[in-house]
Amino acid sequence: MAILKKDLHAVKKDIKALEKKLDKLLKAHEPIPKAKKVTKKKVAKKAKVVKKAPAKKAVAKKAPAKKKASTKKAPAKKAVAKKKTAQATATDKILRIVKRSKKGVDVPTLKKKTGFDDKKVRNIVFRASKEGKIKKSGRGIYVGA
Repeated sequence: MAILKKDLHAVKKDIKALEKKLDKLLKAHEPIPKAKKVTKKKVAKKAKVVKKAPAKKAVAKKAPAKKKASTKKAPAKKAVAKKKTAQATATDKILRIVKRSKKGVDVPTLKKKTGFDDKKVRNIVFRASKEGKIKKSGRGIYVGA
């Protein structure tokens, strides 16, 4: 058994030495790029493309037109950019619902009206109450501030 371990250890050393030599050889020689295969079909397609391309005609350059000093045009009016309406955020939606209700709203009602999940609604309500946008009127009931 001891002899096998020694032989195995020697083989490992030999393999490591060979790997180092291989790495040195690979670093010394850059890989040669493979040549692209050119088929008759590819050559024929390129030849057709070249034949189909219209020949460009030489166009004589015209002299720039002289401007008349007496005729001035008014600067063109720029089109007024239309304002994009901002999308209502989840917080805006919940605050609108809370402020519309006179008696107050609880979280399950907000979930039904908005379609948001429980955690999202509770986080928004907590943040809005900390900012002073809504107030608690009772246990679990929120009213606009």
